[in-house]
Amino acid sequence: MATLAIPAAAAAPEITRRNIVTVCAMIATLMQVLDNTIANVALPYMQGSLSTTPDQITWVLTSYVIAAAIMTAPVGWFTARFGRRNVFVACVAGFTVASILCGMANSLAEIVLYRIVQGMCGAALVPLSQSTMLDLYPIEQRGSAMAIWGMGVMVGPVIGPTLGGYLTDVYNWRWVFYINVPFGIVSATGLWFFLKDNTANAALKFDWTGFAVLSLGLAALQLFLDRGEQRDWFGSTEIVAYAVLCGLGFYLFAVHMWLADKPFITPAIFLNRNFTLGVLVMFLIGVVLFASSVLLAPYLQTFAGYPVATAGLLMAPRGLGMMAAMLVAGRLVNRFDPRKMMIFGTVVLVYSLQEMTTWTPDIDAWSLARNGIVQGIGFGFLFIPMQTLAFSTLPAALRTEGTSLISLARNIGGAIGIAVTSYLLVHYTQILHADIAEQVTPFNRMLQTGNAYLRWNLTRPLGMTALNHEVTRQASIMAYANDFKFLLAAAVPIVLLVLLMQRPARITAIEGGGVMD
Repeated sequence: MATLAIPAAAAAPEITRRNIVTVCAMIATLMQVLDNTIANVALPYMQGSLSTTPDQITWVLTSYVIAAAIMTAPVGWFTARFGRRNVFVACVAGFTVASILCGMANSLAEIVLYRIVQGMCGAALVPLSQSTMLDLYPIEQRGSAMAIWGMGVMVGPVIGPTLGGYLTDVYNWRWVFYINVPFGIVSATGLWFFLKDNTANAALKFDWTGFAVLSLGLAALQLFLDRGEQRDWFGSTEIVAYAVLCGLGFYLFAVHMWLADKPFITPAIFLNRNFTLGVLVMFLIGVVLFASSVLLAPYLQTFAGYPVATAGLLMAPRGLGMMAAMLVAGRLVNRFDPRKMMIFGTVVLVYSLQEMTTWTPDIDAWSLARNGIVQGIGFGFLFIPMQTLAFSTLPAALRTEGTSLISLARNIGGAIGIAVTSYLLVHYTQILHADIAEQVTPFNRMLQTGNAYLRWNLTRPLGMTALNHEVTRQASIMAYANDFKFLLAAAVPIVLLVLLMQRPARITAIEGGGVMD
């Protein structure tokens, strides 16, 4: 019995250290993910305070997203070159300082510059926290570890707009950035003292050519998506230029990656079937998760008539469903085939999206909450097994690089999903408005009698204005249904990708609770 007590006593400080690092990594993850969406609600207030136009203020979001996208891919190289702890702490500290500067900004140029710095530093937080969690926990506990980590990644986009709206309403828009400061200090301090560093390789040379062409492709893609709707897409020379630069950048990067001696992204990583399929699954998850979050808030406020605070609360059940499902999935992933769990999650997600296609503005709060919980369960049972499968056969040396590519796929998927659904919403609203307007004539008997005649009298300007408003409203409601159908179609291919994945060898817990290296 005495021999058993010694290892247990020796393991206690290690468990404490691991728990502290887990909390600090989770804080870093949540800060970065929240900042993708938390500033959205505050944009109108920033616009007035900084004296900008609606078109100019969107650069507060665009600058952050572009900087984060560009700096996500080389995270693996920076970690190998400078050491994980050094890079992690530097990025958390830089993100925190940039948050302070964003809150203190007094002009558009200042806040855009600081948001670029914030995005550059924040790009590494999610992949580094994930790779840290994967290395920190033994293989039989990684499902639970990924469940804890996944809460920050998946729930952040859901609660971001709600928290941003609350801080802006109660205080002002600057607190959207100041809120990061105390958490950033705690995270950086804990990581510096408790995260064990991996060996830095000072001999590594940076692949500037690969980084430059990938940056070109990512920046042009983001600008193409952000400004396309404003500039009438391919009817604008500016948007055509972005499309050409995007295609050129990605093409040159692909050629360079496979032909260069030491590219900063190892091409062999894409030869791993489970990882490559996991990247594609994460891309589709990003499309559905981010686009649905962006669509839901204005739908509830504009058409269902809910106040801002109530709309935020009605979106919360989806986050609760995610958290509950992730915790359950994290415990079950080592006992059941992860592929079957992913198919179950996809079916649940598709069911919730199909239900959304039938929504009308008079939908009650309980139905909204129930659908949110169901959808959250679908995401949870999809996300955790996907992480397990994607990294189950990936060599440890490629783990940080893999997490950065997974994060990049999620962000690109979200950007494309938001852009496509925004375009479809405008496009279908115009088409459906024209279709409905064809039936609006003085000879339509539905408009000649009763309450319709009193409200929408075509012989009076006010009546015609009110009728046009109602036609636009009905067209927009149907356009939202078409957007939900698009998200439904984007979720279905996940099943096909899952079926192509290989099931890893069964993971069994080590007898006596030992820890694997």
